[in-house]
Amino acid sequence: MWFKREQRNRRLNRGRVLDVKLRSDQIRTTRMRLATVAFCVIFGTFFGLYLFWRAGEWALDKFVYENSEFAIQNIEVKTDGAIPLDELRRWSGVKPGENLIALDLAAVKRNLELVSAIQSVSVERVLPCTLEIRVTERKPIAEVGVPRAAPSGGVAISVYQLDADGYVMQPLDPRLRVVPLSQLDASLPVISGLNVYRLQPGGRVESPQALAALQLIVAFKQSPMAGLVNLRSIDVSSPDVVVATTERGGEITFGLQDFPQQLRRWRAIYDLGLSENKAIASLDLAVANNVPVRWAEMFPPPREPRNSG
Repeated sequence: MWFKREQRNRRLNRGRVLDVKLRSDQIRTTRMRLATVAFCVIFGTFFGLYLFWRAGEWALDKFVYENSEFAIQNIEVKTDGAIPLDELRRWSGVKPGENLIALDLAAVKRNLELVSAIQSVSVERVLPCTLEIRVTERKPIAEVGVPRAAPSGGVAISVYQLDADGYVMQPLDPRLRVVPLSQLDASLPVISGLNVYRLQPGGRVESPQALAALQLIVAFKQSPMAGLVNLRSIDVSSPDVVVATTERGGEITFGLQDFPQQLRRWRAIYDLGLSENKAIASLDLAVANNVPVRWAEMFPPPREPRNSG
Protein backbone atom coordinates (compact mmCIF):
# COMPACT_ATOMS: atom_id res chain seq x y z
CA MET A 1 0.00 0.00 0.00
CA TRP A 2 2.71 2.42 0.84
CA PHE A 3 4.55 1.66 -2.41
CA LYS A 4 1.47 2.31 -4.53
CA ARG A 5 0.89 5.67 -2.90
CA GLU A 6 4.43 6.72 -3.65
CA GLN A 7 4.06 5.80 -7.37
CA ARG A 8 0.82 7.70 -7.59
CA ASN A 9 2.43 10.82 -6.06
CA ARG A 10 5.32 10.64 -8.52
CA ARG A 11 2.94 10.57 -11.46
CA LEU A 12 1.09 13.54 -10.05
CA ASN A 13 4.33 15.51 -9.61
CA ARG A 14 5.41 14.71 -13.18
CA GLY A 15 2.13 16.05 -14.50
CA ARG A 16 2.55 19.26 -12.61
CA VAL A 17 6.13 19.70 -13.89
CA LEU A 18 5.04 19.11 -17.51
CA ASP A 19 2.21 21.57 -17.09
CA VAL A 20 4.54 24.27 -15.71
CA LYS A 21 7.02 23.70 -18.56
CA LEU A 22 4.25 23.97 -21.13
CA ARG A 23 3.00 27.23 -19.67
CA SER A 24 6.56 28.66 -19.61
CA ASP A 25 7.07 27.79 -23.26
CA GLN A 26 3.79 29.45 -24.18
CA ILE A 27 4.70 32.60 -22.26
CA ARG A 28 8.15 32.70 -23.88
CA THR A 29 6.63 32.25 -27.32
CA THR A 30 4.09 34.98 -26.67
CA ARG A 31 6.78 37.36 -25.48
CA MET A 32 8.91 36.68 -28.54
CA ARG A 33 5.93 37.29 -30.78
CA LEU A 34 5.12 40.59 -29.04
CA ALA A 35 8.75 41.68 -29.19
CA THR A 36 8.88 40.88 -32.89
CA VAL A 37 5.67 42.81 -33.54
CA ALA A 38 6.95 45.80 -31.52
CA PHE A 39 10.26 45.79 -33.38
CA CYS A 40 8.51 45.68 -36.73
CA VAL A 41 6.20 48.53 -35.74
CA ILE A 42 9.12 50.69 -34.51
CA PHE A 43 11.28 49.86 -37.51
CA GLY A 44 8.42 50.49 -39.89
CA THR A 45 7.65 53.82 -38.23
CA PHE A 46 11.24 55.04 -38.43
CA PHE A 47 11.64 53.77 -41.98
CA GLY A 48 8.41 55.51 -42.98
CA LEU A 49 9.58 58.74 -41.36
CA TYR A 50 12.93 58.43 -43.14
CA LEU A 51 11.21 57.94 -46.48
CA PHE A 52 8.96 60.92 -45.76
CA TRP A 53 11.97 63.06 -44.82
CA ARG A 54 13.87 62.05 -47.96
CA ALA A 55 10.81 62.69 -50.08
CA GLY A 56 10.41 66.13 -48.48
CA GLU A 57 14.06 66.95 -49.20
CA TRP A 58 13.67 65.87 -52.79
CA ALA A 59 10.53 67.96 -53.16
CA LEU A 60 12.23 71.05 -51.65
CA ASP A 61 15.23 70.66 -53.91
CA LYS A 62 13.11 70.00 -56.98
CA PHE A 63 10.40 72.62 -56.52
CA VAL A 64 12.12 75.29 -54.39
CA TYR A 65 15.94 75.32 -54.15
CA GLU A 66 16.51 74.28 -57.77
CA ASN A 67 13.52 76.12 -59.17
CA SER A 68 14.61 78.78 -61.64
CA GLU A 69 11.53 80.82 -60.73
CA PHE A 70 13.23 81.73 -57.43
CA ALA A 71 16.57 82.74 -58.96
CA ILE A 72 17.54 86.26 -57.87
CA GLN A 73 17.11 88.68 -60.75
CA ASN A 74 16.89 92.01 -58.90
CA ILE A 75 18.93 93.25 -55.93
CA GLU A 76 17.26 96.48 -54.83
CA VAL A 77 19.45 98.53 -52.49
CA LYS A 78 18.37 101.68 -50.65
CA THR A 79 20.58 103.78 -48.40
CA ASP A 80 20.21 107.03 -46.51
CA GLY A 81 23.82 108.04 -47.11
CA ALA A 82 26.47 108.41 -49.76
CA ILE A 83 27.80 104.87 -50.29
CA PRO A 84 27.41 103.90 -53.98
CA LEU A 85 24.71 101.28 -54.52
CA ASP A 86 26.98 99.09 -56.64
CA GLU A 87 29.47 99.07 -53.77
CA LEU A 88 26.77 97.93 -51.34
CA ARG A 89 25.74 95.15 -53.73
CA ARG A 90 29.33 93.99 -53.93
CA TRP A 91 29.78 94.05 -50.15
CA SER A 92 26.59 92.02 -49.65
CA GLY A 93 28.17 89.03 -51.41
CA VAL A 94 24.92 88.21 -53.24
CA LYS A 95 25.14 87.28 -56.91
CA PRO A 96 22.31 87.34 -59.44
CA GLY A 97 21.05 83.85 -60.16
CA GLU A 98 21.37 82.59 -56.59
CA ASN A 99 18.28 80.94 -55.15
CA LEU A 100 16.29 83.50 -53.17
CA ILE A 101 14.77 80.95 -50.78
CA ALA A 102 18.11 79.28 -50.00
CA LEU A 103 19.87 82.62 -49.42
CA ASP A 104 21.19 83.14 -45.88
CA LEU A 105 19.78 86.56 -45.01
CA ALA A 106 21.71 86.71 -41.72
CA ALA A 107 24.99 86.25 -43.62
CA VAL A 108 24.09 89.07 -46.03
CA LYS A 109 23.26 91.37 -43.10
CA ARG A 110 26.50 90.42 -41.34
CA ASN A 111 28.62 91.02 -44.46
CA LEU A 112 27.32 94.58 -44.76
CA GLU A 113 27.44 95.46 -41.07
CA LEU A 114 31.14 94.53 -41.02
CA VAL A 115 31.70 97.76 -42.96
CA SER A 116 32.49 100.42 -40.36
CA ALA A 117 30.54 103.12 -42.21
CA ILE A 118 27.29 101.13 -41.96
CA GLN A 119 25.16 101.37 -38.83
CA SER A 120 22.38 98.86 -39.55
CA VAL A 121 21.00 96.71 -42.37
CA SER A 122 17.67 95.05 -43.08
CA VAL A 123 17.34 92.31 -45.71
CA GLU A 124 14.04 91.01 -47.07
CA ARG A 125 12.93 88.50 -49.70
CA VAL A 126 10.34 89.68 -52.20
CA LEU A 127 9.11 86.60 -54.03
CA PRO A 128 9.66 85.35 -56.55
CA CYS A 129 13.01 86.88 -57.58
CA THR A 130 13.84 90.15 -55.75
CA LEU A 131 16.09 90.82 -52.77
CA GLU A 132 15.61 94.13 -50.92
CA ILE A 133 18.47 95.61 -48.88
CA ARG A 134 18.01 98.76 -46.77
CA VAL A 135 21.09 100.39 -45.29
CA THR A 136 21.44 103.01 -42.57
CA GLU A 137 24.84 104.68 -42.71
CA ARG A 138 26.81 106.31 -39.94
CA LYS A 139 27.16 110.08 -40.36
CA PRO A 140 30.70 111.33 -39.69
CA ILE A 141 30.90 114.50 -37.62
CA ALA A 142 34.59 114.52 -36.67
CA GLU A 143 37.96 113.19 -37.74
CA VAL A 144 40.90 111.68 -35.92
CA GLY A 145 44.39 111.49 -37.39
CA VAL A 146 46.64 108.55 -36.53
CA PRO A 147 50.32 109.36 -37.30
CA ARG A 148 52.16 106.73 -39.30
CA ALA A 149 55.52 106.56 -40.98
CA ALA A 150 55.13 107.32 -44.66
CA PRO A 151 56.80 104.90 -47.11
CA SER A 152 58.64 107.81 -48.70
CA GLY A 153 59.79 109.12 -45.34
CA GLY A 154 58.30 111.67 -42.97
CA VAL A 155 54.91 111.41 -41.33
CA ALA A 156 51.54 110.64 -42.89
CA ILE A 157 48.14 110.49 -41.25
CA SER A 158 45.70 107.60 -41.36
CA VAL A 159 42.34 109.27 -41.11
CA TYR A 160 39.47 107.82 -39.10
CA GLN A 161 36.06 109.42 -38.76
CA LEU A 162 33.70 109.43 -35.77
CA ASP A 163 29.92 109.56 -35.70
CA ALA A 164 27.84 111.21 -32.99
CA ASP A 165 27.82 108.01 -30.89
CA GLY A 166 31.60 107.67 -30.98
CA TYR A 167 31.85 104.80 -33.48
CA VAL A 168 35.02 104.73 -35.54
CA MET A 169 34.81 104.58 -39.34
CA GLN A 170 37.16 104.53 -42.26
CA PRO A 171 36.43 107.33 -44.74
CA LEU A 172 34.47 106.35 -47.82
CA ASP A 173 36.86 108.33 -50.00
CA PRO A 174 40.02 106.18 -50.38
CA ARG A 175 42.09 109.33 -50.89
CA LEU A 176 41.42 110.35 -47.27
CA ARG A 177 42.58 107.10 -45.70
CA VAL A 178 46.23 108.14 -45.70
CA VAL A 179 46.99 111.82 -46.27
CA PRO A 180 49.84 114.22 -45.47
CA LEU A 181 49.69 115.84 -42.07
CA SER A 182 48.54 119.20 -43.47
CA GLN A 183 45.71 117.88 -45.66
CA LEU A 184 43.03 116.73 -43.25
CA ASP A 185 39.50 117.51 -44.37
CA ALA A 186 38.73 121.02 -43.13
CA SER A 187 34.98 120.39 -43.27
CA LEU A 188 35.06 118.19 -40.13
CA PRO A 189 36.52 119.14 -36.74
CA VAL A 190 39.60 117.18 -35.78
CA ILE A 191 39.64 115.48 -32.36
CA SER A 192 43.12 115.72 -30.83
CA GLY A 193 44.61 114.56 -27.55
CA LEU A 194 42.99 111.12 -27.87
CA ASN A 195 44.81 107.80 -27.54
CA VAL A 196 44.49 107.12 -31.25
CA TYR A 197 46.43 103.86 -31.23
CA ARG A 198 43.51 102.08 -29.57
CA LEU A 199 41.03 103.09 -32.25
CA GLN A 200 39.63 100.32 -34.43
CA PRO A 201 37.18 100.78 -37.32
CA GLY A 202 33.77 99.56 -36.17
CA GLY A 203 34.70 100.04 -32.49
CA ARG A 204 33.64 102.84 -30.17
CA VAL A 205 35.77 105.41 -28.38
CA GLU A 206 35.71 105.10 -24.60
CA SER A 207 37.14 108.47 -23.56
CA PRO A 208 34.51 110.60 -21.72
CA GLN A 209 36.23 113.74 -23.00
CA ALA A 210 36.05 112.52 -26.63
CA LEU A 211 32.38 111.63 -26.24
CA ALA A 212 31.77 115.08 -24.74
CA ALA A 213 33.54 116.67 -27.72
CA LEU A 214 31.17 114.83 -30.06
CA GLN A 215 28.20 116.09 -28.03
CA LEU A 216 29.65 119.61 -28.36
CA ILE A 217 29.81 119.28 -32.16
CA VAL A 218 26.17 118.16 -32.30
CA ALA A 219 25.05 120.96 -29.99
CA PHE A 220 27.12 123.53 -31.91
CA LYS A 221 25.27 122.79 -35.17
CA GLN A 222 21.98 123.70 -33.46
CA SER A 223 23.30 126.67 -31.49
CA PRO A 224 23.25 130.46 -32.12
CA MET A 225 26.95 130.21 -33.06
CA ALA A 226 26.31 127.97 -36.06
CA GLY A 227 27.24 129.80 -39.25
CA LEU A 228 29.19 132.52 -37.45
CA VAL A 229 32.36 130.52 -36.82
CA ASN A 230 33.58 127.02 -37.62
CA LEU A 231 35.12 124.55 -35.21
CA ARG A 232 38.49 123.49 -36.57
CA SER A 233 39.69 121.17 -33.81
CA ILE A 234 38.83 120.04 -30.29
CA ASP A 235 41.51 119.06 -27.79
CA VAL A 236 40.35 116.36 -25.33
CA SER A 237 43.62 115.84 -23.46
CA SER A 238 42.44 117.61 -20.27
CA PRO A 239 40.37 115.55 -17.80
CA ASP A 240 37.67 118.15 -16.99
CA VAL A 241 37.37 120.36 -20.08
CA VAL A 242 37.58 120.29 -23.86
CA VAL A 243 39.22 123.12 -25.80
CA ALA A 244 37.81 124.03 -29.21
CA THR A 245 39.78 126.03 -31.76
CA THR A 246 37.97 128.01 -34.43
CA GLU A 247 39.14 128.53 -37.99
CA ARG A 248 40.26 132.04 -36.97
CA GLY A 249 42.45 130.72 -34.17
CA GLY A 250 40.20 131.51 -31.20
CA GLU A 251 40.35 129.05 -28.30
CA ILE A 252 37.10 128.29 -26.46
CA THR A 253 37.20 126.15 -23.32
CA PHE A 254 34.08 124.17 -22.44
CA GLY A 255 33.02 122.16 -19.42
CA LEU A 256 31.83 118.63 -20.13
CA GLN A 257 28.12 119.29 -19.47
CA ASP A 258 25.30 121.62 -20.57
CA PHE A 259 26.75 122.62 -23.92
CA PRO A 260 23.63 124.53 -25.09
CA GLN A 261 23.93 126.94 -22.16
CA GLN A 262 27.67 127.43 -22.72
CA LEU A 263 27.09 128.06 -26.44
CA ARG A 264 24.49 130.75 -25.63
CA ARG A 265 27.01 132.46 -23.37
CA TRP A 266 29.56 132.28 -26.19
CA ARG A 267 27.09 134.00 -28.53
CA ALA A 268 26.46 136.80 -26.03
CA ILE A 269 30.19 137.46 -25.62
CA TYR A 270 30.70 137.17 -29.38
CA ASP A 271 28.06 139.85 -29.97
CA LEU A 272 29.69 142.08 -27.35
CA GLY A 273 33.05 141.82 -29.08
CA LEU A 274 31.46 142.42 -32.46
CA SER A 275 29.98 145.69 -31.22
CA GLU A 276 33.47 146.80 -30.18
CA ASN A 277 35.21 145.51 -33.30
CA LYS A 278 36.99 142.82 -31.33
CA ALA A 279 37.36 139.10 -31.81
CA ILE A 280 37.68 136.46 -29.12
CA ALA A 281 41.24 135.23 -28.76
CA SER A 282 40.42 132.92 -25.85
CA LEU A 283 37.33 132.28 -23.77
CA ASP A 284 36.79 129.97 -20.80
CA LEU A 285 33.13 128.91 -20.57
CA ALA A 286 33.88 126.20 -18.02
CA VAL A 287 33.91 128.90 -15.31
CA ALA A 288 30.35 129.44 -14.16
CA ASN A 289 30.36 132.85 -12.46
CA ASN A 290 33.16 134.82 -14.08
CA VAL A 291 33.94 134.22 -17.76
CA PRO A 292 37.63 134.90 -18.51
CA VAL A 293 38.01 136.29 -22.01
CA ARG A 294 40.95 137.65 -23.96
CA TRP A 295 40.25 139.91 -26.90
CA ALA A 296 41.99 140.49 -30.18
CA GLU A 297 41.43 143.24 -32.68
CA MET A 298 39.03 142.04 -35.36
CA PHE A 299 40.49 144.35 -37.99
CA PRO A 300 43.96 145.92 -37.76
CA PRO A 301 43.95 149.72 -37.38
CA PRO A 302 44.62 151.65 -40.57
CA ARG A 303 48.23 152.54 -41.14
CA GLU A 304 49.20 156.17 -41.11
CA PRO A 305 50.54 157.38 -44.44
CA ARG A 306 54.28 157.92 -44.52
CA ASN A 307 55.60 161.39 -45.24
CA SER A 308 57.57 161.37 -48.43
CA GLY A 309 60.72 163.44 -48.22
